[in-house]
Amino acid sequence: MSVYTDFCSRHVGVHGETRQQMIESLGYERIVDLIADAVPAEIREEKEMDLPAALSESDALDLLNMLMDQNEVVKSFIGQGYYGTKVPAVIQRNVLENPGWYTAYTPYQSEIAQGRLEALLNFQTLITDLTGLDLANSSLLDEATAAAEAVALARSTKPKGTTVFVSDKVFPQTIDVVKNRCEPLDLKVIVGDWKSFDPSSCDGLFATIVQYPDADGSVEDYTAFHESVHAAKATTIVAADILALTVLTAPGEFGTDIAVGSSQRFGVPLGFGGPHAGYIACIDKLKRKLPGRIIGVSIDQQGNKGYRLALQTREQHIRRDKATSNICTAQVLLAVMASMYAVYHGPDGLRNIAYNVHYMAQAFASSICANGYELVNESFFDTLTINTPGKAEDLHEQALAAGYNLRRIDADHVGIAFDETTVTDDVVTLLAIFGVEEPVLPGEDEVAWDEVNERTSDFCTAEVFHSYRSETEMLRYLARLEKRDLALNESMIALGSCTMKLNATSEMIPLSWPTVSNMHPFAPEDQTHGYLDMLDSLSDWLAEITGFAAVSLQPNAGSQGEYAGLLAIRRYHHANDDKQRIDCLIPTSAHGTNPASSVMAGFKVIPVKCDEQGNIDVADLKAKAEKSGENLGCLMVTYPSTHGVYESTIKEICQIIHDNGGQVYMDGANMNAQVGLTSPGAIGADVCHLNLHKTFCIPHGGGGPGVGPIGVAEQLVPYLPGHVGEENKVGAVSAAAYGSASINVISWMYIAMMGSEGLTEATKIAILNANYVAKRLNEFYPVLYTGNKGLVAHECIIDLRPLSADSGITVEDVSKRLMDYGYHSPTMSFPVTGTLMIEPTESESKQELDRFCDALINIHGEIQEVIDGTADKENNVLKLAPHTAQIVISDAWDRPYSREKAAYPVDSLRSHKFWPYIGRIDNVYGDRNLVCSCAGMEEYGDA
Repeated sequence: MSVYTDFCSRHVGVHGETRQQMIESLGYERIVDLIADAVPAEIREEKEMDLPAALSESDALDLLNMLMDQNEVVKSFIGQGYYGTKVPAVIQRNVLENPGWYTAYTPYQSEIAQGRLEALLNFQTLITDLTGLDLANSSLLDEATAAAEAVALARSTKPKGTTVFVSDKVFPQTIDVVKNRCEPLDLKVIVGDWKSFDPSSCDGLFATIVQYPDADGSVEDYTAFHESVHAAKATTIVAADILALTVLTAPGEFGTDIAVGSSQRFGVPLGFGGPHAGYIACIDKLKRKLPGRIIGVSIDQQGNKGYRLALQTREQHIRRDKATSNICTAQVLLAVMASMYAVYHGPDGLRNIAYNVHYMAQAFASSICANGYELVNESFFDTLTINTPGKAEDLHEQALAAGYNLRRIDADHVGIAFDETTVTDDVVTLLAIFGVEEPVLPGEDEVAWDEVNERTSDFCTAEVFHSYRSETEMLRYLARLEKRDLALNESMIALGSCTMKLNATSEMIPLSWPTVSNMHPFAPEDQTHGYLDMLDSLSDWLAEITGFAAVSLQPNAGSQGEYAGLLAIRRYHHANDDKQRIDCLIPTSAHGTNPASSVMAGFKVIPVKCDEQGNIDVADLKAKAEKSGENLGCLMVTYPSTHGVYESTIKEICQIIHDNGGQVYMDGANMNAQVGLTSPGAIGADVCHLNLHKTFCIPHGGGGPGVGPIGVAEQLVPYLPGHVGEENKVGAVSAAAYGSASINVISWMYIAMMGSEGLTEATKIAILNANYVAKRLNEFYPVLYTGNKGLVAHECIIDLRPLSADSGITVEDVSKRLMDYGYHSPTMSFPVTGTLMIEPTESESKQELDRFCDALINIHGEIQEVIDGTADKENNVLKLAPHTAQIVISDAWDRPYSREKAAYPVDSLRSHKFWPYIGRIDNVYGDRNLVCSCAGMEEYGDA
């Protein structure tokens, strides 16, 4: 079938006569000749990928629907960190299914991200209120990885610590991930009974972890235990259920230093394990080392309050090999959903939901106990562990016949977790299975926990949690915030290395199907055939595309993929009795996550020089590989290079590493320049992580969710991440076996609709678009790095440093001015300070590319005015950008340029104008006055 039938013609932005014009503007008659010059012949593959023929959108949806219909969606009472929840329809339609929310980029440019930033501040406030701690970040990947991050945070306060104690009543998946994180760092994990554990007798103890309520459902008082841990100068960590925290004592009130957990049950679908927003909160003295992103409050140039990413805590991996975390992403879209769930229900609504869940659990517990059953846990919130000597299997079978999954423990015990979706009929049916005909109802104010665990403190006192009870008001609040953000539904976001391409509606539709959204990750395998078939086929397709033997979909972010890939290499060396192979060569141009991940995986970072063209210095690489010799573990390399160029020496580079006994790890951030033309396997890599939220169309969601699977060569297959309960497994890197499983339907749909020919065409057009933009801009902003015949790969870096030297206008000034033209800035000052890295992707039209280029060319003219002296060096349209509507209409206009020049610098803006919501944010003020909660704004105002 022609690549310009059906979906490919919708996904790719240029075709026909326009496509040909662009090719000819670069001096070529055919795109095949452009590709031949751009992509080095020694890595180019001419073979077609072995993928199914491309399907139409409707046929792909029908096929996926047929696949997912194999799932048996059984009402879950499994719990263990995953619970049924009701997604308010106003949030499902206006956040989850709304491209204004799901196609936005990470909120690095605060002035055009105020909607998401406010929603995330609400999330942070919710978490700090519920946990009773001083600071929370704006989400982590899931509960288990949040616990692992908490361990690293605790270790940073006691660097010589060697041991972490984990209660055996912590969720098994969390224990597994924590063990896996500690192993390469030579940290000892003791799993046992917290009641009998003596912190004072444990040498090297630096942290303890308990679950609240625990895996059996018990609500325990940890006050005395935490006092004993603090006496041993160790850090206390609690994994806590946020719905339970609406009625139970806040962890901060019984001596907790760090709280972690999941916000899934606040209106986020199960999704077979994800994506869900994990959370982490801590006491004040730990805040400067808290991993992930933190939203803070500052002011703009006009003194108006504005939200921003707090720079000193924004991305811990910028410390590179000194980092204790490699986290560079979050679960923004899901954190927004959870925060809006709290905003919509408010504290009274949340408490009502919690008490209703508890009432269902109480009614069931009272009834079965009156009929001869015994509970393992005398206290509980929503989860019961029941003694059922010899009856467990029969009870499971009866429950399944009635349409319920209970938690399988062993032959003598059954677990039942109630949730928001539980109704009276469920309780009656379950009681009948246990042989109870007459329910015993609890007293009106009766609770099944001790008084010491009863919450007495308020939460969600900020006005936002009391203002939007009606759907009308909630709808308007969501719409107001959406309009404060610039997303892909507004204009091109040309961020180099971030690949903000089309997230097609047909790819997103399946997320709302019950067969996709309502599956518990621990459901029995015979109920999940649809999911497993979909995930298996996606893994096979990705293996074919990358040229690898196998792919693991477990890592739920690119940073997790890096980490999992490096662990596979480490375990391979250990299996070969080469434990000394810990040297990891990393080019100096690499993204900060590379050295951070390397250290976390137990490697030693050895930097490799780059030459003036941005390429790896092969001589330096060879010398360092040979010097490492038997200590060489691996090379981490990005391809095309971080500078947007196909390095012709890449195969030689891989061979040097292999000749010295190492493995090659390829960062897959730039796979959009490889698919269909070459592959990591063909180039010589041994492992590569893929950003499905980049090349394979999962949307960025304002900074998350992401998916970062790894593909590996044959020798590394045995070392792919496993999952708790699997035989002969390797440790897990995420809480669920398939990570953020539900959003993989997006990439499945993309590949199914594009086919081999379409995917290859997409790569070709990405290269065409990048070179078109580079050529148009080169006269005004020199393109810093190029390859053969002056061509770039799928992105280009334009150099603003000469202009800055002459004018005093910085790359940040240009980025802020672009907002006035309706554009998000390209990647700023990475990998080279004072530059912009532009990646137009294959999805943009020539019209949009030209509009973007015209904006930058016009900005060049504005810079020239400063150089010529016709504009003041400080009081000019660039230094004072962006211009809000409030600024432009103000009676106090006193600027030396016109309002028209400020707001409508090009004619195209007259038909449609995006207005930045606030003026330029003051980052220095924000860092000096770190405010990370929407509670207490009166104090902030007074300050």
